[in-house]
Amino acid sequence: MAIEDLFRQDVKVINIGLDSFRESLEKTGTPVAQVDWRPPLPVPPQSWLRLEAHREAIASANQEAVNRVLAGKPVLTGLGRALDCVPGMRPDLFLHAGPPVSWQRMCGPMRGAVMGAMIYEGLAATPEEAEKLAAGGRVAFAPCHEHAAVGPMAGIISPRMPVFIVRNETFGNCSYSTMNEGLGKVLRYGAYSPEVIERLRWMEETLFPALARCLDRTGPIDLRHIIAQALHMGDEVHNRNRAATSLLFRQLAPGLARTADSPETAAKVLEFINGNDHFFLNLAMAAGKAVLDAARDIPASSLVVAMARNGTDFGVQLAGTGGRWFTGPAPVPDALFFPGFTKADANPDIGDSAITETAGLGGFAIAAAPAIVQFVGGSVADAVNYTTQMYEITLAENKLYQMPALDFRGTPTGIDVLRVIETSILPFIDTGVAHREPGVGQVGAGVLSAPPEPFQAACAGLAETLAEPSSSA
Repeated sequence: MAIEDLFRQDVKVINIGLDSFRESLEKTGTPVAQVDWRPPLPVPPQSWLRLEAHREAIASANQEAVNRVLAGKPVLTGLGRALDCVPGMRPDLFLHAGPPVSWQRMCGPMRGAVMGAMIYEGLAATPEEAEKLAAGGRVAFAPCHEHAAVGPMAGIISPRMPVFIVRNETFGNCSYSTMNEGLGKVLRYGAYSPEVIERLRWMEETLFPALARCLDRTGPIDLRHIIAQALHMGDEVHNRNRAATSLLFRQLAPGLARTADSPETAAKVLEFINGNDHFFLNLAMAAGKAVLDAARDIPASSLVVAMARNGTDFGVQLAGTGGRWFTGPAPVPDALFFPGFTKADANPDIGDSAITETAGLGGFAIAAAPAIVQFVGGSVADAVNYTTQMYEITLAENKLYQMPALDFRGTPTGIDVLRVIETSILPFIDTGVAHREPGVGQVGAGVLSAPPEPFQAACAGLAETLAEPSSSA
């Protein structure tokens, strides 16, 4: 076609780039198709060349890694004290959420949770004394993830705290998490008032032994089946756990009635679980940790095995880079805030609960729980779009975890850091929001996308583990 004839035809435009160009064309009545494309995230050219040279080895390693994740069978087997069962736990060690962080760099809610845990442990009598002792090195700190554990929000696990024990029956590894306290003024959000400590002690003295006796009687509980059912009932088992908690309640209730030391104890334990829609959250996190840990230490794999935040940094770990952390600044979520609070009060994102997204749940399964996007004024279509986009950065679909809104398609599972870089699509996470000052507690709930920096660093870090291609290649 001659150039002069081209402009005699009706113009039809394919727009690759800013959406505002499409909007301008539509206003003129010009037919336009928008291509959802963005440039790759920048990484050092030498890193990308090395990764490209090892594409076949990476693909093979990733297949092994994601197969391990999909084959995992997380089962709740019992409870114990952290000091007695969490690997590497010591009397002077406090575990926290996210990548490593010193007291000096800890955010307000994590400091508040440390202070509350020190009072709970009997190491301090007041918050002021606890703060002084923590700053002076009275206790040591380490990430939960480095001890086969996970902790929501501040994520503090202190030595005497009771923990769930979840075993991956396929591979034999275990994971650990505390029991969920509920919402509002709780330790994990940085609160340390007397009622917070009193609740923790009741959980240790009443809830813990009652549940331990119950599980001794009933035997292990298959967490996969609860999660699969909950996805059909409107949960995504991160920010919404109402169905999963109800299903767990049904399994525990007969055993509790038969094994509690009194009818009153059974009633109080059941009332506590029934009044806490998030009780299952910590088990969902431990389930995700158990299946993902089985995929660690597979050379050349670009599969993400952990995403975690400490309220200061956002960190990721890969199957192919050992226990190395790759970090960037933790962002502040877009959220629905409780009355009297605004985004100015919010701490940057915090907690190990993004292990649910890493395992293909939470924000990755938000199409199963569209009510959550109402937190930020979203729609059902937005929830479906968020989940659909996550398929572009994952390696597989979990056929056991199906979503009715997507015609029972399996959840997108196995984040591939290379696909994140290539597409510039960042993992979508739904989360709670803590006040930035210690002692206040939860101020809202919302959603966010992970920051790009940890994935860019992880991509370069993976390249460092691979042989440099020969000059003749």
